[in-house]
Amino acid sequence: MLTAMHYPRHLLKLIDALKRLPGVGNRSAERFAFDMLQWKQGHLQELSGLIDAIPHKLKSCAECGCLIGDDACPFCSDERRQSGFMCVIATPRDAFSIEQTREYKGLYHVLGGLLNPMEGWGPEKLAIPQLKHRIQALKIREVVLALDSTIEGDASSLYLKRELEPLGMPISRLAFGLPIGSSLDYVDGGTLARAFSGRAKF
Repeated sequence: MLTAMHYPRHLLKLIDALKRLPGVGNRSAERFAFDMLQWKQGHLQELSGLIDAIPHKLKSCAECGCLIGDDACPFCSDERRQSGFMCVIATPRDAFSIEQTREYKGLYHVLGGLLNPMEGWGPEKLAIPQLKHRIQALKIREVVLALDSTIEGDASSLYLKRELEPLGMPISRLAFGLPIGSSLDYVDGGTLARAFSGRAKF
């Protein structure tokens, strides 16, 4: 009976590469790899080109850290946004989740992750100094902490609260509607909208 150890070496390398994607285990990676074997050469080249262009075509905004392409940051450059509010998020993806709710119209600041000492992620790896600078430079009136309702998210929120309180503006955190242990990636728009409208002082 053939097993994975009999697969051609290049196929094994492709499967291992696909397993790096979140939520993709060995079975799923094998299924994806064998499906790609049936693709036309043009489709494979298109995918290869898109992946190769990621570092050149997708960047982080130097100001807020959100994801941008070739154009200016849609969040920082939009003069219609409420400049007195700053929403602190862990990753650029969170901004798109929040935008879908149409509840928040202020600015964003990407931390670049959450505190996780077990994984070597301490405060020095987060964009906290830049956050403080922007709060003071932009005269922010309220900071909203929109971090995951997880152990890492709670720890990061408490740390940020201690760091930002001396700056003197109100600090709120998404609370109402967010289940304990949830990640913003998996929260539906209606729940996220209620969390924003029901945020409490933190």
